[in-house]
Amino acid sequence: MPPADMCVALDLPTSARALHLVDALEDAVLWYKVGPALFVSDGPALVRALVERGRRAFLDLKWHDIPSTVAGAVEAAAATGVSLATLHLAGGREMLGAAASSRTGSLLQLVGVGVLTSFTAASYGNAVGRAVVDVAEEQERLVRQSLGSGLDGFVCAVTEARALRRAVGAQALLVTPGIRRGSDAAGDQRRTATPAEAVLAGADLLVIGRPITGADDPRAAVRAIRAEMAA
Repeated sequence: MPPADMCVALDLPTSARALHLVDALEDAVLWYKVGPALFVSDGPALVRALVERGRRAFLDLKWHDIPSTVAGAVEAAAATGVSLATLHLAGGREMLGAAASSRTGSLLQLVGVGVLTSFTAASYGNAVGRAVVDVAEEQERLVRQSLGSGLDGFVCAVTEARALRRAVGAQALLVTPGIRRGSDAAGDQRRTATPAEAVLAGADLLVIGRPITGADDPRAAVRAIRAEMAA
């Protein structure tokens, strides 16, 4: 596997602000994540703008619907030049398989989302209607159920990455959100980790939002995070 890389989460109110940040960072960052709010606001045009700039777009819409609907969404996303997209593992093997099959001829990679990093064991237990002692066990259960469905990897908290790496093997892509430096606020994330911890745990792509998008000097923030990853 290549060395771990970073992805900036463009959790900003407009595509104009998002592209201003992308242009300011120049070649310091290759990957950018587009989430639901920005995608609903500005749609595929932002993705195409990223691709035209030679950047890799990560579309984080966490599709979870009937197989044919998700397959259509994946096919449409592939046509825009998206490099990576998310699906909910709770959609089941039929949905995941349909999604994987619908990107024929494209380079789009698909990663599955199990337990969101905003959940604690108690809040996840409330959501699924049963007692949950360890969200990491729930994450691994969902991942194992999806193996062989055609996904390229999985999204997980850094605290779950080591166990999942053993479960999925060396070639699977592990994407870790909730990355915070020691001085950063956790925000609404419950299972956070530092860049160095993520790399040591075996993560391939570290998704980082507010520590960069909210920084007074985003380029300096990127340099500092890369230094932690390299160390």
